[in-house]
Amino acid sequence: MRFLLTLFLFTTTFNDSCFAAVISGQDGNNYQPEFSLCSDAWSDEHLKGSMCARVNMPLLHGKPVNEQPDTAIRLFVRKFPAAGIAKGQLWLIAGGPGESGASLYSFVERFRDSFPGFDLLVPDHRGTGFSSRLCPQEEAVDSPGGTTLVAQEWQNCFSYLQRHPGYARQFSLTNAAHDLRQLILQNQDGKPVYVYAVSYGTQLILRALQIAELPLDGLILDSLVPLQTAGKWDLSQRSFVLDDIGRKVLAGPAETSYKNLLARLAGNPALTKDIPGREVRQFFGRLLDVPAARQHLPALIREMEQGTQAGELQKVLGILGEKYAEFGTYPQLHPSIPLVSIISQSENNLRPGLTHEAIQQENASLLFTSPLPGLLINTGLPAYEPDQYFGKVPASLPPSLVLQGTWDPKTHYEGAVEHIAGLEKTGKLTLVTVKEAPHFILWTAPGCFAKASRAFLAGQVLMKECLEK
Repeated sequence: MRFLLTLFLFTTTFNDSCFAAVISGQDGNNYQPEFSLCSDAWSDEHLKGSMCARVNMPLLHGKPVNEQPDTAIRLFVRKFPAAGIAKGQLWLIAGGPGESGASLYSFVERFRDSFPGFDLLVPDHRGTGFSSRLCPQEEAVDSPGGTTLVAQEWQNCFSYLQRHPGYARQFSLTNAAHDLRQLILQNQDGKPVYVYAVSYGTQLILRALQIAELPLDGLILDSLVPLQTAGKWDLSQRSFVLDDIGRKVLAGPAETSYKNLLARLAGNPALTKDIPGREVRQFFGRLLDVPAARQHLPALIREMEQGTQAGELQKVLGILGEKYAEFGTYPQLHPSIPLVSIISQSENNLRPGLTHEAIQQENASLLFTSPLPGLLINTGLPAYEPDQYFGKVPASLPPSLVLQGTWDPKTHYEGAVEHIAGLEKTGKLTLVTVKEAPHFILWTAPGCFAKASRAFLAGQVLMKECLEK
């Protein structure tokens, strides 16, 4: 999953004064958004002509909405209308947990290219973006750090959630899945409805389909998460996943050189002074997410081993900056760390008793490591108990396309294959294997995404494999 994308800079401002009033029926069961032109519709080339709405939802589904702030939340939805009369709808479900729909705004043209004539609808999950936040004051756009927690905001936010655990636990995967169901159901217009979901978004839409069927004409699952009960692939195992992919990428003399380099660095840690965070194994693990940076690994290892200043590190840092800049500078782009913590520890951590000492021992033999397992320990935020949907699959699925990279360092290819095997009896699934691709195919292998999604929409026979040129 695409957790903690912290490289983004935020420079734009936002004003939601033009949003439509909240729409809710007297029985609390009408969640149909009314869209009006977004006030930032012309602030960015990707947002041109976009329409925005806010919709009331229950804090806890199953209880009616009223005007009390402790029983209702507001969801933000952005719509990119098709030119002319729309052929249908494509809902874009962001990853995370913690990421808002803004992480997909910069890729609108790619979706329009694959789904021409479709309205694109992009919701912000509860707790993210411009939807209701876990800590409204600290995560407000006009707070000192904007939607990012800074300085004293961390303590204020965490203290608030510790004092209100019942409230915090309602920002759950299942409640978010109910939100998504209601948005899709109440926005139907009789035309085809498709859903694109990436990473955590695949977990969210599958949970929504567990609750009950949805009238979908098709589903695209980009970087499918593993089954929740698959202990080999859960978040506490992220370093092992990274290490497996890293060794596949290096495979050969580069791996031997890297082992020699790590042995040298262990005796002389001063040699890591130019590496961000001075954690070589973590930094190299980050490079696995970006093919253009990943291919510099052998040269970067050589440069560090020889102690030369050939400029490979500067090249790699430049590539990372350019690639992450593709996500834009939207003020709501930064992930909600409190939401990441609550959902991750509640839904995707099968080793709650893990300790920092145990992680150190596990990492000792690894060439690539992730900070994520350590972030699951003693978070200080209230977790919730798994519900009846945990570890299960939907009773039925619409026609579905799975796009999975063989070098995915977050949602491992083998984990996705296991999950698909559990889903195959519920509907027609097609797996397109994207060779040597990492996570988030839309971003890292756009040519393969376009080819596969166009064929899927047209009902054509899909290729089994794709290699991004």
